[in-house]
Amino acid sequence: MKEEIMNQTNIKIGQLRDRMKELGIDAYLVPTADFHESEYVGEFFKCRHFLTGFNGTAGTAVITMDKAGLWTDGRYFVQAEEQLSGSEIKLYRMGEPEFPTLDEFLEEELPVDGCLGFDGRVVNSELGYGLQNLLQEKNVTINCSKDLVGELWTSRPAMSCEPIWSLDVKYAGKSTVEKLSDLRDAMKKNKAQIHLMTTLDEIAWLFNLRGNDIVNNPVFLSYALITQDEAYLYVQKEAIKEDTKMGKEVCAALAEAKVQVKEYVEFLQDVAALKNEKILLERKKASFAVCESIDASCRIIDEMNPSATMKAVKNATEIENMRKAHLKDGIAVTKFMYWLKHTIGTCDMTEMTAAHKIEELRAEQGNYIEPSFVTIAAYKENAAMCHYHPSDEVCKKLKPEGLLLV
Repeated sequence: MKEEIMNQTNIKIGQLRDRMKELGIDAYLVPTADFHESEYVGEFFKCRHFLTGFNGTAGTAVITMDKAGLWTDGRYFVQAEEQLSGSEIKLYRMGEPEFPTLDEFLEEELPVDGCLGFDGRVVNSELGYGLQNLLQEKNVTINCSKDLVGELWTSRPAMSCEPIWSLDVKYAGKSTVEKLSDLRDAMKKNKAQIHLMTTLDEIAWLFNLRGNDIVNNPVFLSYALITQDEAYLYVQKEAIKEDTKMGKEVCAALAEAKVQVKEYVEFLQDVAALKNEKILLERKKASFAVCESIDASCRIIDEMNPSATMKAVKNATEIENMRKAHLKDGIAVTKFMYWLKHTIGTCDMTEMTAAHKIEELRAEQGNYIEPSFVTIAAYKENAAMCHYHPSDEVCKKLKPEGLLLV
């Protein structure tokens, strides 16, 4: 089975090289990212996992005509070695001096007058422009318009489009109208006429909306464009179910704040249409494609997104709700410890049993939605594994001895 998977990985790399050759691309970069620089990504965006077989949450793959490499950090060395074993992909251990960095590798491997390819929508602008500057001396060009891995991925899952719902002001503590007013004041201080937003958590916070397009993260795929007089929210419109109570609440809340809803896919073309504007944009949070779409007549004001600062300072309502959430979680954890101490050794129990049990106890608490990340229930030596969590395939049996980390 393992050998078959590795053969499939090598076949995919061969197919990618064939396409690269057609387009004159000498190296193709595949990061772990979505269009919004999210820490975690939905199934649609897992191109690096599809191509390499490595499913850790951080890592970048680079394919040239004769080499294939994966860069990841110390949390994933053991996992990556195992999952890449048997394929032609070499693990480049980040932070270890005997391995070249991604920059060093590309600088060495790309030929003079060569071409570096990547999907500009999923490459951070800092990385994209950094590589562009680094490779200038070799006159390397950038092709950022092709999602080559997506072309190979015939069974690719659909882009998530879960329903968007409205967060009541009794939880948010501040209305969207008030937040937009504060944001526009910050834009004035920065002498900006337009503010472009691409990060999902900040958009969800600003508009008091929530979704479920990324597991364990209450966000929805979106962009926003704010002026002093108008606000545009770009979403997949089918995510706002207008024929449901939840959808009607979203529409009413957006109408009250005078927010116009546009299609998610229209954002880049609307950005490209801007001329002679002063645009507030935090470059390191935006993709290479977004920054490349901005017309040369516009001036980018590269400052931290005001929403990030505002979101960090919790209002009284948010602080009180955080206290309530911790109390509820404390009750669930206390019940879990009691259950574990009185049940261990009396029946078959695994790490998965423990993970399911603590989530069941949390779900008993009012207003529960989901965990903030996958539960780590790690027994004995598994507790020493970075980012370990049990699954049906990898799961240790628990005994009334040793240490269980939750």
